[in-house]
Amino acid sequence: MGKRDSEYQLSGQIELDNAFITTLINDGQKDEDLKRGVGSQNKSKVLVMTERVVVANPKSGKKPKKINHIKMQVVPDLKANTAVEIIKEQIDSKAELTTDDSKTYYKLKQVVASHESQVIKPEDLQKMLPWVHISIANIKRLLLDMHHQLKKEYLQYYLNEFCYKFNRRYFGEKMFDRLVFAAAKYPTDFKSRVYNRSLCG
Repeated sequence: MGKRDSEYQLSGQIELDNAFITTLINDGQKDEDLKRGVGSQNKSKVLVMTERVVVANPKSGKKPKKINHIKMQVVPDLKANTAVEIIKEQIDSKAELTTDDSKTYYKLKQVVASHESQVIKPEDLQKMLPWVHISIANIKRLLLDMHHQLKKEYLQYYLNEFCYKFNRRYFGEKMFDRLVFAAAKYPTDFKSRVYNRSLCG
């Protein structure tokens, strides 16, 4: 799923923000005191990107813009250079990017057509970056409902599945056939750290 989506870049108007998803603490860090905030050992950092499109003649009470495609990428840190490399890979250079004023994003104007960053109060996030925060809420709810103990090494696979299904939400029954085709096309690079294998069984 991830390899299939990696063939495409997001374009047009893009919302970008980071998310912190709870994962199990690595064995080597279990004896350490649990940190709080961004540097916590049980929080994995994820960049979330959503592509939005303007709705022509929106119905009364409906949003003037709607979400199109999304991408989510686990990152080792929130440094500006890390964000630049991810954006160069995942987003078209002609895109128009909207973010908050985090230091993580201050270099992004170098790699996209335009970058609007602004100070956003927590209570205004849903107004200024609505689709990216709806996506973050949805993936957190899904992982919380289905996985009580999620290892960081597998997090990207779950994000890939979520994005793949979301980006093809209108495919209906054709989604399974398209997934079979993709599975046959790409060689696996999945390898279990625990069992040191790449095949099931």
